Amino acid sequence: MEDFEIVELYWDRDENAIIQSELKYGRYCKKIANNILFSNEDSEECVNDTWIRAWSSIPPNRPDNLGAYLGKITRNLALNMYEKMNARKRGKNQTRLALDELSEVLGHESDVQQHLDLSTLTESINRFLRTVDSEARKIFVRRYWYMASVNEIAWDYRITPGKVKMSLMRTRNSLREYLKKEGFEV
Repeated sequence: MEDFEIVELYWDRDENAIIQSELKYGRYCKKIANNILFSNEDSEECVNDTWIRAWSSIPPNRPDNLGAYLGKITRNLALNMYEKMNARKRGKNQTRLALDELSEVLGHESDVQQHLDLSTLTESINRFLRTVDSEARKIFVRRYWYMASVNEIAWDYRITPGKVKMSLMRTRNSLREYLKKEGFEV
């Protein structure tokens, strides 16, 4: 079923929208959640919450790219769950490592929220990513959006983990300089 047809099912308040969303994007959403949470049970809960959140938000929203829309919901839910779980225990894992790497450029989340308009920051990062070569952009997005491990990225792109780390470091440094030129305090 095409995305626009699934969105129409949501608009018609047809429960088949959830079934079709799960069939088409269930594995994709679970992968996003699992890269952040590293727990099948928590990831499944997060994906189930994604369908509920989609049901509640469509309408009034009418996403052009349903996969990205559902992926963003899943990612946000997983990050929220991750933060709640780690408020009690401060373990080091790929999610924390990725967030720590980005905090070198952006500052800690609370600093970013207090000092920057997040939508402006998002637009600037998106503009920056359009200037980066395709491979570096894919590596950056896989690491910091999908929270994939360095080894997983290396495996998928058939490159060494060292090359992934170097690409990420160079892209973060370029992002830092780009954001400074855009007027952001980093």
